[in-house]
Amino acid sequence: MEYINEIEERVILVGVQVGDEDTQQSLDELEELADTAGAITTGKIIQSREAVHPGTYIGKGKIEEVRSLMLAVDATGIICDDELSPAQMNNLEHELECKVMDRTLLILDIFAKHATTSEGKIQVELAQLRYRSARLVGLRASLSRLGGGIGTRGPGEKKLETDRRLIRKRITALKEELSQVERHRELLRTGRSRGNLKTAAIVGYTNAGKSTLLNALTGSQVLSQDKLFATLDPTTRSLTLEDGQQLLLTDTVGFIRKLPHNLVEAFKSTLEEAKYADYIIHVADVSNPQVELQMHVVYDTLRELGADGKKTITVFNKQDVAGDVTVRDLRADYTVKTSAKTGEGLQELQELLGKLISEELLYVERVFPYQEAGKIQLIRENGQLLSEEYTENGIHVKARVPKEIYHKVI
Repeated sequence: MEYINEIEERVILVGVQVGDEDTQQSLDELEELADTAGAITTGKIIQSREAVHPGTYIGKGKIEEVRSLMLAVDATGIICDDELSPAQMNNLEHELECKVMDRTLLILDIFAKHATTSEGKIQVELAQLRYRSARLVGLRASLSRLGGGIGTRGPGEKKLETDRRLIRKRITALKEELSQVERHRELLRTGRSRGNLKTAAIVGYTNAGKSTLLNALTGSQVLSQDKLFATLDPTTRSLTLEDGQQLLLTDTVGFIRKLPHNLVEAFKSTLEEAKYADYIIHVADVSNPQVELQMHVVYDTLRELGADGKKTITVFNKQDVAGDVTVRDLRADYTVKTSAKTGEGLQELQELLGKLISEELLYVERVFPYQEAGKIQLIRENGQLLSEEYTENGIHVKARVPKEIYHKVI
């Protein structure tokens, strides 16, 4: 696949503050997103309004201010902090005569940049096409003059946007491909449940350290970078605890405020790993001043996915750089302070996971006749063999087993 050559984007970030929301913090995050996408932020403008302008997002006076700032800093475009309607985007492009992007387009672009597996690429393309299909009317002129940069990554610029019928056809094909992937994922989940293995989904705000934690616990080499959305594809690894119990850990795509609905829909099969997990490991970056807001976003997203209400461990990560910050999470069942980078708190986390698994096991104490020794192997594979003593009458066993196999060993 050939991509349009990268161009240097010099952008101004524009936000509308409604009520007491912290638009400045949101723009700071938007700047991080722009940096991840390869753009240089040359200025920020915030307008306080009772509501966003239905036609142009910001008011006429603010448009003039943006135009003046663009000339002063030699900006090539603007990025708005909310998802723009087709009319808002079209009107702003007409008024400012520059490239206009919104938060959703920016996140879609980052996802296209970081998608590596076939599943990830399908999900991103599906989200891109849904986004573009809603914006076909009036966008033909702007699409014809896009010369590269943010919003042009991925398969979205194959002139597909000029024909609504072709987009619908492509969306249908992508949905079918994705449904096959989802069936495969469902088979994997079924296989895990048959093996009586407990699963934990690692969730959290983007760049909280989820992949670093997975690597530290399991010794795997999942890509981890100090960037937003460095990893998109779910990765499952097996963790063997000190008492011999095994747990499957799945790293999931990071959450973010104003996560585009099209992305949530497209990545539902990936995000639903949290829905089907036995436990939630919620990773929070305590070095981030917005950590409490980020935790709130994570819980809101889990609720939207139907994954709330599960036993949750909140891992207050990055203690090595947080200093004396005190953070609480009253919605979690347990909290652990860690640094996935230095190893601090990981032993405590593993002990807690072992305790949770043990609490769900049933105690068994009996003497197995020697001809039933195969049942002891079943205990070894699926539960905890606490002790075994060979006697004249058979093997005296003390163990804890999952309720699924309890009836097979009593």
